Order: sequence, then structure tokens, then C-alpha cells
Amino acid sequence: MSMQNDTDAIGKRITYETDGHICLIGLNRADKRNAFDSHMIKQLSEALTNYENDDNLRCALIFAHGEHFTAGLDLMELQDKWDKGAFEFNDNKIDPWGIGGKLRTKPVVVAIQGTCFTAGIELMLNSDVVIASDNCNFAQMEVQRGIMPFGGATVRFVAAAGWQKAMPYLLTGKNFDAQTADKLNLVSEVVPNGEEYERALTIAKEISTSAPLGVQGLLSSAQDASRNGAKSALANIHGYLPHLFHSEDAKEGAMAMVERREPEFKGR
Repeated sequence: MSMQNDTDAIGKRITYETDGHICLIGLNRADKRNAFDSHMIKQLSEALTNYENDDNLRCALIFAHGEHFTAGLDLMELQDKWDKGAFEFNDNKIDPWGIGGKLRTKPVVVAIQGTCFTAGIELMLNSDVVIASDNCNFAQMEVQRGIMPFGGATVRFVAAAGWQKAMPYLLTGKNFDAQTADKLNLVSEVVPNGEEYERALTIAKEISTSAPLGVQGLLSSAQDASRNGAKSALANIHGYLPHLFHSEDAKEGAMAMVERREPEFKGR
């Protein structure tokens, strides 16, 4: 396992490591229950952008140091930064919440434990696989703080849970547990407390053995459907095929099937 040493890019609020084809991104402000201030937001964007731009990396795992995933936004620190670009990302940067910036092309898995409020829920809703500890405590409580969710919950929470299931939690900000999050389709799996990281890492490793070009094409098509609707995604789906069928990985996949062995994909 190798450590990213560019502290200017990653900083102390986010840890960044690589393990083979996997990128491990840790929320590292445990003394503040990993609440997002402007520095942590910027550093998380930089970590995800580094992951996106590294051709050797095939899956990212976002996790949290300490007992809690995140208490949400550090409203006191962000109070005077709402209109100063704290949540603006240019076309070369990944927005962790997928509102603006560069659209990511590679998968993200998230492991969650303890408190997961507001921006934490929206971060996981913008990922692809979510593993939650059975001790998780969730709340989309922006309406209790004088604001509204602006990291995607108004769209993704409702899309996942359905209008009638989502609105009681969005409109009141009330708490709910991991089992409720599972019933609302907000998480992929619920596991015993302490097992969430290893389970998420196992899935990240499984993803990283899949054909990278195929994974990226699949994600792009799914994102197209989510953003533009089924009609658009279905109309565009055959556009991915020439590039994939003529790739070295497609040939490797066919040969591995014939030779009854595990494929070794190169991402080209």
C-alpha cells in the first residue's frame, strides 16, 4: 500500500492511499465528527480528481476515520463562504456531490458508520455502492437549520425512495436508522458494526477486477439515464459498443472464457 505524499493537494482533512487498483479516500476530521468545512470540501474534490485522472486506479473507496462518517456541513465555518465558491467546481475538478464540475467516469464505493447527516447522505447518494454499519444514524436536517438540501437529496433521495417515502424525512429533518435507510433504498447493504470497511473493500476489489472500459461505459449509460431519462440512454447505448468490442479487454474476456480462466484486463 502506498501513501500519497502531496500534502498540498490532499492535506490533513482527507487521507489518500492506493492499494493496487483501488483508491482509499478517508474523511479525516474525527475531532469534529468529520464535519465538512471549506478546506475539507476542496481536499475531497482534489482526492477524487486525482483518482479520476490516474489510469491505474479502477475503483475508489470513501470511508471515515473515527466513530462517525460525518455530521454534515460545518455551518459556522461555511457561514460566510456560501457565495464565495466553496461549492463551485470547474470543468477539470470532480464535484463530490455531482452537482457541477467534471462528471466522474469511474466507480465509487462508500463505507458508513455512526452519524451520517445531510451532506454525508448526499455524498453516498452520489456514489455507486453504499455499505452501512447497523449503528448508523441518518438525518437530512437542513430544514431544521434554515436552509434546504443542495447536494442532490431533492433529486436522488426522492428517486431512490419515492416521493411519499422520501418527503416525511426531507420535510421534517427527522432521524432514521440503518434499517430504514435500507428500506428506503438509500444503501446497498447493512452489515454489523465494524464490518462496513472490509465489506466495502471486498466489493471495491471485485469491481477493480472487471474490465475498466466496460465499467466506465456502463456508468456513463446509467448516468445518462439518471440525468436525461431512459429514452436518451437507450438511444445512446449502442454508441459505446464499437470502442468496447474492438478493445484488447474484449479479446481478453473472450479468450478467458474459452480457456476457462480468470481474465486479466488492462483497460485498453
